[in-house]
Amino acid sequence: MKNLTASHANHHSFILTGIPGIPDKSPWMAFPLGFLYTLTLLGNGTILAVIKVDQSLHQPMYYFLSILALTDVSLSMSTLPSMLGIFWFSVSEIAFDACITQMFFIHGFGVVESGVLLSMAFDRFVAIRDPLHYASILTHGVIAKIGIAVLIRAFCVVFPVPFLIKRLPFCHSNVLSHSYCLHQDVMRLACASTRVNSLYGLIVVILTLGLDALMILFSYVLILKTVLGIASRAERLKALNTCLSHICAVLIFYVPLIGVTMIHRFGKYLSPVVHMLMANIYLLLPPVLNPIVYSVKTKQIRKRIIQMFQLRKDSA
Repeated sequence: MKNLTASHANHHSFILTGIPGIPDKSPWMAFPLGFLYTLTLLGNGTILAVIKVDQSLHQPMYYFLSILALTDVSLSMSTLPSMLGIFWFSVSEIAFDACITQMFFIHGFGVVESGVLLSMAFDRFVAIRDPLHYASILTHGVIAKIGIAVLIRAFCVVFPVPFLIKRLPFCHSNVLSHSYCLHQDVMRLACASTRVNSLYGLIVVILTLGLDALMILFSYVLILKTVLGIASRAERLKALNTCLSHICAVLIFYVPLIGVTMIHRFGKYLSPVVHMLMANIYLLLPPVLNPIVYSVKTKQIRKRIIQMFQLRKDSA
C-alpha cells in the first residue's frame, strides 16, 4: 500500500534519462550538446541576418528559408532546457505540466518544419515551372498566408495531445527513456489503455508528415518533368541546382524521422542507446545542418556571408 501511494505521488513529475551507459553527471557530455546548440543559434542567426540585410535576397525562396531557420531555432529551444538541465546541472526531474508543455512544442514545431519543407517544394516548383510570374504568384501576402496556415495546422493537430495524455492514469514507473518529453514515450508509462492515443498519433503522422512527404515527392516529379522539357543542358542543370539545398534539407529531416519511427515500431529489442541516439539525431541534426547546407549550396548566401566576414576582418 505504501509503495502504491509513493508511485502515485511520483507522477506529479517524470524522470528524464540521459544517454544510457554514460552517467548523467558526466560534465563532458554537456560540451558537445552546448556546442550543437551554439552552432544552431549561430548558423540560423547568420542565415536570418544575411537575408534581412541583403535586399537581393528578399525573394520568396529566402523568405521560406527564414521561416525554416526560425522553426529550427524554436525546435532546438524546445529541447534545450531539459537536455542541458540533465548534463550541466544533473537535474533529471521535470514537472508533469512542464513535460506536457515541452511535448506540445516539440511535436508542434516538428509538424511546422514538415509544412515549411512542403512550402519550399511548392516554391521550387513555381520558380522552375513559371519563372516569369514567380514573384507575382508568391507575393508577400501569399507567403504570409502559407506561413500562417502551416502554424495553424500544427497547432490544431497537436493541441489534443496534452489532453489525451492528461486523461491517462500513471501508476507504474515515471522514468522516461529520453532526455525530453515525447508523446509516445510518456504514453507507454500509462497503466490504462492507450489505444486512443496510439490511433490519434498514427493519424496525425499520416495526415501531416506522411502526406507532406508524398506531396514533396509529387512536386519533384513535376519539377523533373518540367526540367526534362528544357532544351538547353546548361539550363537544365541550373534549374536542378536551385533544388539541391532543399533536397538535402528534406533528407536531413525525413531520413532520421523514418529511422526513429521504424525503431519505435520494430526495434523493441534494440539497445536503449540506439533509441536515444536516433531520437537525438532526429531533433538535433536538422537545426545544425540546414544552415550549413544552405550556406554551402546557395551561392548568394555563401557570397554574402564571405563578404560579411571580410568586412569584419578589414574593420578589425
